[in-house]
Amino acid sequence: MTAVWEAVHRWSADGSRAALARVVDSSAAGPRAPGTAMAVSAAGRVVGSISGGCIDGELCARVPAVLDSGVPERIRYATGADALAPSLPCGGTLDVLVEPVDRSLRGVLPPLVASLRRGVPVALATVLTASAPGPGRHTLVPGPGGRVDLPVDDDALTQVRDLSAAGTTAPLDLVDRCGRELRVFLQSFPAPPRMLVFGADDFAAALTRMGHFLGYHVTLCDARPAFATAARFPAADEVVVSWPHEYLNAVSVTPSTVICVLTHDAKFEVPLLAAALRTEAGYIGALGSRRTHADRVRRLRAAGVTEAELARLAAPIGLDLGAETPEETAVSIAAEMVARCRGGTGVRLRDVDSPIHRGGVGKPVPRVGV
Repeated sequence: MTAVWEAVHRWSADGSRAALARVVDSSAAGPRAPGTAMAVSAAGRVVGSISGGCIDGELCARVPAVLDSGVPERIRYATGADALAPSLPCGGTLDVLVEPVDRSLRGVLPPLVASLRRGVPVALATVLTASAPGPGRHTLVPGPGGRVDLPVDDDALTQVRDLSAAGTTAPLDLVDRCGRELRVFLQSFPAPPRMLVFGADDFAAALTRMGHFLGYHVTLCDARPAFATAARFPAADEVVVSWPHEYLNAVSVTPSTVICVLTHDAKFEVPLLAAALRTEAGYIGALGSRRTHADRVRRLRAAGVTEAELARLAAPIGLDLGAETPEETAVSIAAEMVARCRGGTGVRLRDVDSPIHRGGVGKPVPRVGV
């Protein structure tokens, strides 16, 4: 996601003409969620993907006309009977906005990209109503107290800010100050979720790389300064030398935080896990054999950890992939994390009947300011 906005910003700064394609609405069965983006330069360079391939080529073919006209275009893709027409063979619908990188978009790119680079939450509101003036088509929705330049009343602006703070990305049906319908696409960029990895070894190095790849802000923590170095963990956003439980008690942990304990040492992991299991972390896992885990559970119970708290612990950590190497183990752990955080089963897709794409099921389009 960040790569697309970085590319558009870079091309804009270089004076290159470019277009931005974004999913602004989708059905539950659609292949990609709202906010999915692809950047296409006039020279034919492409960053990102809208559908994974089935409509990307058709979208690229529309870019020259959009750049020549300077007028955004909205296209709906759906499963079609005509094999020659652009369609979604996997089912669902996607509404895609293709827009030129014009004065309106260029005006918000520098602060938007700066926020993305710093991991500061921000949102972008794009007016989809065709009659809206072009120069004011985009506005940033900053944190509390920041100005939002949308032509709606204060109550609607408050609701837009609240949706932004909640990380909502969706089309919104608003009413402007003159009582006219105004459709806006709100794309939120929340701060990246945190991955806390404890224990500085080869398995941790592979896991920090995987966490970075998945978009986490990754912290590696170990009490041993000889092992916890930035040189050994270049994929980590920060490397901390501290007793693990002391570091954990000093940082904010939210439901989006994942905690992976790879220390292999009871003096580190027992106080650490006792503290971790009392946080709101969405995923807590610990590496080790079943024999190691049985001893770990005995020590945790002796430390006062309850059965309900123990039930939250994913240990031995990861899914049963037959992993052997640090890299394979990182894949196993990441797979369990994704399944846990996204509500997946971890079962082979060929063996289940549930929908592959779960996002957005049963969620209506928000309506504010009405």
